[in-house]
This record gives sequence, C-alpha cells and structure tokens, in this order.
Amino acid sequence: MFAAAALALLVTLALALVRAALGPTVFDRVQAANSIGTAAMLLLAVLGFLNGRPEFLDLAIVYGLLNVIGMIAMLKYFRHGDLGDPGDPIDGTEAGK
Repeated sequence: MFAAAALALLVTLALALVRAALGPTVFDRVQAANSIGTAAMLLLAVLGFLNGRPEFLDLAIVYGLLNVIGMIAMLKYFRHGDLGDPGDPIDGTEAGK
C-alpha cells in the first residue's frame, strides 16, 4: 500500500515538473514549485515509513516549513520586486512620519 503511495507521489512530482517547465505564467510555475515541495515532503515521510526510519518524519516537517517560508518569500518578491520592501501600511499612514 505504501509502495503504491510512493509511486503515485513520484508520478505527481513528474507532472508538477512538467507544469513548472511549461507553465505559461509565473504563477503557474510558483504553484508547481509549491506542489513539488509538498509532494517531496510526503514522499520523504512515506519512504521513512517504508524503511522503518521515523526520524524522516522530522525531516519532512522541517522541509514543509521551509517550503512555506520559501513560497511566501517568492510571492512577496513577485509582488514587490524586493524582499526588503516592508509593503503598504495597514492603516494607510506613512510609516516613520
């Protein structure tokens, strides 16, 4: 059962790689990168179960957290063009004035 899940995750990774290569817009590529990260995290957890190595689950959790942080940084970069830009203030006032 878990071997079939690992095979399905490998197929998912291959399809996401195709979407990342052929995506017509940058947002398709970002979504494909997020899907690749999620599928890789799940594959790492399944392989850890198959090999009897529960510490792989810890690695999968860390990889998932890095995936989320990376996606937030990538989307902020595409929106503002600079990762150092603080963005618009919430209340509409100028910050620091």
